[in-house]
Amino acid sequence: MVTIRYDKDGDLALIRAKKVAIIGYGSQGHAHALNLHESGVDVRVGLAAGSPSRAKVERDGLRAVDVATAAAEADVIMILAPDTKQPAIYEEHIAPHLGAGKTLMFAHGFNIRYGTVTPPENVDVSMIAPKSPGHRVRETFQEGGGVPALLAVHQDASGEADALALSYACGIGSGRAGVLTTTFSEETETDLFGEQAVLCGGVSHLVKAGFETLVNAGYQPEVAYFECMHELKLIVDLMYRGGLNYMRYSISDTAEYGDYVAGPRLIDDGVKAEMGKLLAEIQDGTFATRWIAENKTGRPSFDATRAAEREQPIEQVGKKLRAMMTFVNAVEID
Repeated sequence: MVTIRYDKDGDLALIRAKKVAIIGYGSQGHAHALNLHESGVDVRVGLAAGSPSRAKVERDGLRAVDVATAAAEADVIMILAPDTKQPAIYEEHIAPHLGAGKTLMFAHGFNIRYGTVTPPENVDVSMIAPKSPGHRVRETFQEGGGVPALLAVHQDASGEADALALSYACGIGSGRAGVLTTTFSEETETDLFGEQAVLCGGVSHLVKAGFETLVNAGYQPEVAYFECMHELKLIVDLMYRGGLNYMRYSISDTAEYGDYVAGPRLIDDGVKAEMGKLLAEIQDGTFATRWIAENKTGRPSFDATRAAEREQPIEQVGKKLRAMMTFVNAVEID
C-alpha cells in the first residue's frame, strides 16, 4: 500500500531550522524558492555566473549568489537545473562544499538512478518531486493549496532524511495535497516510461498518425487538425477531472462505442510488447546511456529531429488555425 502523508504528519520547523539553497530558477526553481521563503525558510538561489535569472530572483525579493557560494552556505541543497546539466554543476560547484550533516535533494531521480552523480556517504540524499509544472506549484500555493509530490530517500546518513524531506514538501505546499512515498528508481523509471510511451512519445505520434491518415485520404488538413489535435484538450481535461469513466460519461454514446471497439485495435498486443521493450531499456540503463552520449556529442540527432518536427505539416496548419482562435492563447516556437 502506498504511504501518503500530509501537513499534520510533517514538522515545518525542521526545514525552517536549515539554510536552503535552490540551484536554478526555472519552472520548478522559482516555485520552490518562493514557496519556501513564504513558509519562513532561509533561502538563497544559486545561479551560474552571468545568469539572466539573477535580476528576476532579486525582483522577487530573494538573494541570488553563485552556485558554489550557495552550496557552501546551505545545509540543504536542492538541485533544480536540467538533468543533463546537473552532473557538471554538481562536480564543479557543489561536491567541494558537501560535508557531514548536509542534505542533497533532487526533484527527479535520473542522475542518482543512473549514477552520473555520486554523493559522499556522509550526506543525506532525498527527493521531493511535485507532480505538476512549477507554475502550478506556485499558483496553488498562493491560493492556499498545493500539488501532490513524491518523496524518496536514497541515502539516510543522519537518520532524519525522511523527516526533513517531508518538512521540505510541506514548505512548498505539497503537504496540503498529499506526499507519496516512493524510491528514486520507481520515480525515475515510471516518469521516463510515462513520457515516452504515453504523455509525449505516444500522444504526439498518435496525433500525427491520425492527421496524416485523414490528409492522405483526401480530407482537408484544417479539418484533420481539429479532429486529431485541437479536440484532444477536451478529452484530456475530462480525464484529468474524473478519469476514463467521466470522459466516457461526458462524450456521446457513439464516441464511447468507438472508444471500446477501436481502441484495442490500435493499442494491441504488439504495441504493449513495444511498451515493454521501452520499459526494459529504461530499467537496464540503455535509454539513459544513449541520452547521456547524445548530450556529450553536442546533441546532433536531437537537434536535427527537433528541427524536422517543427516543420511537420500538422505544425504549419496548426499555426495558421491557432492564430484564428484568440481564446487558446497561442504560443508559437520558432
